[in-house]
Amino acid sequence: MKPFEKNEADLEDGKLDKDRVKTPRSNKVVKIQNQALLSGLAYCISSCSMILVNKFVLSSYDFNAGISLMLYQNFISVIIVSTLSLLGVISTEPLTWRLVKVWLPVNVIFVGMLITSMFSLKYINVAMVTVLKNVTNVITAVGEMYLFQKHHDSRVWAALCLMIISAISGGVTDLSFHAIGYAWQLANCFLTASYSLTLRRVMDTAKHVTKSGKLNEFSMVLLNNSLSLPLGILLIFVFNEVDYLFTTPLLRLPSFWLVITLSGILGLAISFTSMWFLHQTGATTYSLVGSLNKIPLSVAGIVLFKVPTSLENSASIFFGLLAGVFFARAKMRERS
Repeated sequence: MKPFEKNEADLEDGKLDKDRVKTPRSNKVVKIQNQALLSGLAYCISSCSMILVNKFVLSSYDFNAGISLMLYQNFISVIIVSTLSLLGVISTEPLTWRLVKVWLPVNVIFVGMLITSMFSLKYINVAMVTVLKNVTNVITAVGEMYLFQKHHDSRVWAALCLMIISAISGGVTDLSFHAIGYAWQLANCFLTASYSLTLRRVMDTAKHVTKSGKLNEFSMVLLNNSLSLPLGILLIFVFNEVDYLFTTPLLRLPSFWLVITLSGILGLAISFTSMWFLHQTGATTYSLVGSLNKIPLSVAGIVLFKVPTSLENSASIFFGLLAGVFFARAKMRERS
């Protein structure tokens, strides 16, 4: 994966190719724009597809082992990342005991975040999940204020208030409301916010115990997914998913294995494409596209899974999605 090196000048025998110097500057701009467009498209497709495929597995297949699904997806990620690292395509830090001890607390939150996401997605439609996830931004903002003494301007707080209103109105008007699903999603919001807040501190500590003094995205993916495997196996027994796995006929269907393998690949693709897109554009564009991406995802979730909805609920969902875009723009202005 070396898409970021194409814009570098080529030197042969210490001489710069004169033909390259004469290449119009507009060609370079077109190439950069194409890279940004391609990376953005890849990021949007992978992130939308991951949620829709998980919803399909949990609801359409009626697979009642969310922890097992998470475990298999993480196993796929470990296999792919380890293979790419051995082939020299990417570089990863070796997993030492010192690094594991530092990273283990944040990994427990990471596993909890994935599991609660699986459980909530089984009971709640995709559109409402995307709106309720906005509550994570509210919890994160409050956490940043108390933990890091970071203050936000009035536009950010206004956007956060709109998110809370849309989440409440969306829940009240949700025709397929499920209390258990909403409880899992609320837990997911707290765990996701805790993960982002904890990750910042743990990353700084972890860099000091690595051999290179750095910790790139690929190393974090490998670290998180590798450490989640033993914890996931333990939770399968705690939640008694073993009996279900021995009796369900789904595990005898090749099509089911194809779909869950695809979900594992998509999960890893999100990490890769988000890195690529962020490198080609910047944090502000990445944040805004992430918010805009929820709009087609919500529409696709309603249409594909034939979710019963009302005008009031649709308006609440749309209002919540716009609040997310407003929040992203407010954060951009705050940074500038």
